[in-house]
Amino acid sequence: MSVQYTTVDKAVPDRPIAPNRGMNAIRGIFVYALLLLGAAVMLLPFIWMLSASLKPGIEVFSFPIQWIPERIRWQNYVDIWQKIDFVTYYKNTLWLTLVVTFNSLLTSSLAAYAFAKINFPERKTLFLVYVMTMAVPFQVIMIPQFIIMKNLGLSDSLWALVLLQSFSPFGVFLLRQFFLSIPDELSECARIDGLSELGIFTRIIIPLSKPALSTLGIFQFKFVWNDFLGPLIYLTSDRNKTIQLGIRKFYTQYGVEYGLIMAASVCALLPVIVMYVAFQRYFIQGIATTGLKG
Repeated sequence: MSVQYTTVDKAVPDRPIAPNRGMNAIRGIFVYALLLLGAAVMLLPFIWMLSASLKPGIEVFSFPIQWIPERIRWQNYVDIWQKIDFVTYYKNTLWLTLVVTFNSLLTSSLAAYAFAKINFPERKTLFLVYVMTMAVPFQVIMIPQFIIMKNLGLSDSLWALVLLQSFSPFGVFLLRQFFLSIPDELSECARIDGLSELGIFTRIIIPLSKPALSTLGIFQFKFVWNDFLGPLIYLTSDRNKTIQLGIRKFYTQYGVEYGLIMAASVCALLPVIVMYVAFQRYFIQGIATTGLKG
């Protein structure tokens, strides 16, 4: 008895269709074009400010806009240092910004470590209540704060701003979220080896948190450097004023010297740019790795 075997043709699977490289290239060009357009729109006000800082006051608002002045007026950058005490304002702003930024990083990191790595009763409830203070508008608390600073004898003093701005609920929130991403096993091993909480904080947590600390440092530096309302409330004497208050002196009784204002604004912008460029790598890494765990 012969057995006949029938062969069944196996269906050969279709080869995967190669991606349309042409369409991907067009899509990529379109995305980059949109990004370049957005960057140009964002940079346009700064380019106009730089252009206006090199013009006489009467040519600042000329239409159509002349981006490259026919007659460049470098004297504007000389006048801002001669007409007002710009050096004193610059020193005050730099001192205030550096001190507040350092204090904010210190206090925020200590509080964030406690909320993230130390177990104590009602830890999450206390953290939630503390973070909720970010929702309180500054206009609600500025009068009580002013009364407190006046009673402490800190009115018309840079120390009033240092005391008020050295504690940041946003900084605690940001650093806590980053600290939660650090494995607890590292802290537990250090405790077994006899390391104190302060030692764990300084030797393990802080070295691993450079991206988050840089991110918070840039945010705090930019906020304090550009702050106008705080110095306006607490600082009255000319020797204590900051750059933002000093620029207002170009608003005179007889007009506004827009060319000098733009030149002073360019000079005031330089430290912020330098700060960002110096810590850009850590800033981008901190934004990318700081999640919402916990």
